[in-house]
Amino acid sequence: MPERSVHSFPVPSDLLLFKQQLLVWCNRYSNSCLLDSHHFSVPGETTQCLAAAGGSSIAPENSSIDALFEQLESCNDWVFGHLGYHAMHAYGKLPQPNIPTGQFPHHFFFCPETVINLQSDTLTIETCLNDPEKIFRDITSIIPQPLANHFPAIHFTPAISKEKYLQQVTDILQHIQRGDCYEINYCQAFIAPETTLDPLHTYRLLMQISPSPFSCFYKNEHRYLFCASPERFLQKKGNRLRSQPIKGTIRRNLSDPEQDEQLKASLLGSAKNRSENIMVVDLVRNDLSTICREGTVAVTELLGLYSFPQVHQLISTVEGELNAESSLLHIFSNTFPMGSMTGAPKRKVMELIDKYEAVARGIYSGSVGYIKPNKDFDFNVVIRSLVYLEDERNVSFQVGGGITAQSDPEQEYEECLLKGKALLQLGLENTSG
Repeated sequence: MPERSVHSFPVPSDLLLFKQQLLVWCNRYSNSCLLDSHHFSVPGETTQCLAAAGGSSIAPENSSIDALFEQLESCNDWVFGHLGYHAMHAYGKLPQPNIPTGQFPHHFFFCPETVINLQSDTLTIETCLNDPEKIFRDITSIIPQPLANHFPAIHFTPAISKEKYLQQVTDILQHIQRGDCYEINYCQAFIAPETTLDPLHTYRLLMQISPSPFSCFYKNEHRYLFCASPERFLQKKGNRLRSQPIKGTIRRNLSDPEQDEQLKASLLGSAKNRSENIMVVDLVRNDLSTICREGTVAVTELLGLYSFPQVHQLISTVEGELNAESSLLHIFSNTFPMGSMTGAPKRKVMELIDKYEAVARGIYSGSVGYIKPNKDFDFNVVIRSLVYLEDERNVSFQVGGGITAQSDPEQEYEECLLKGKALLQLGLENTSG
């Protein structure tokens, strides 16, 4: 990749308009990624808005995970992309499912032609092209289409019936009672085949309904991810690692502030949700201890309560000081997939996930993010997300929850629907029955 030109510009006065223009600009390219924190305050620095577009894959889609990380390690430039849920299965000696036609590959990273970094007081364009000023003019001259008031209904069908879901959770509880595992994140899928979407309008509407600190618009050829994630998987800054697992969810009542406060208190007082969060924190601590200096891994926030447009959630923060010899492959092979989307003990629950879930997760509960030239990085957890396969005319989403000994199958089912509420509100019609 040629050397980048870097140029600073005045921060646009209308940030909402500029982000809409960035979205249109990103969609012009085969590979692009737009990350937006929507001004949410979470522990650790979050990028206000970071866009990348153009360029090509740094490794073929069918390359091994070792070959991918060799390229990531040797690349001294910006890199954006994703790891699907099964990307690191080989390191757990677990089978990796075949990728259905048109789905996101197990992993994909690209070195973009242009990176646009918008912070509260700075806007920079880094590009391999000759003229950053022209890129800025091109973006700011875009006139986004008005957001439509109504969308055609999308008819989602559950991959399994409610009765099957309840039976599966009951079976999983038997594994817990036998001591096979302590907690397992069990997910279900909702699918809308023969469906065509407008990617830009769909993402904008999702962000209007459910803006989130780790949201992203991610495009890989004809595949789209519209992600309203509230969760960080892993961040590296210098030699510091930070992971922020989410476990514990309750609905909001924005029309009644008093009841909304009562719901927050109920979540904080829930023994089931607290134990679920603490178990995942222990798992994350164990993961980080394999790659961090002894004695440096610490829980810097336990059971922090954070509010989002649809839900209140419990978020904990675990940090550690990275071993000097730890490579990117060493870091990710010891931490991915994330504890909040697997369970404990991790390898056993990953076996059970593959056994019981009807649809392979793919990019869902994987991670999208970026790696800087200095090897600092930030990756989200792909949840609260819509996957659109344009060529296949297929739309889908998945939701799940942590099953523990205290779980009630009916309540777990309702929590899944709550987590999918924003996706089902996209002017969409749920026909799950």
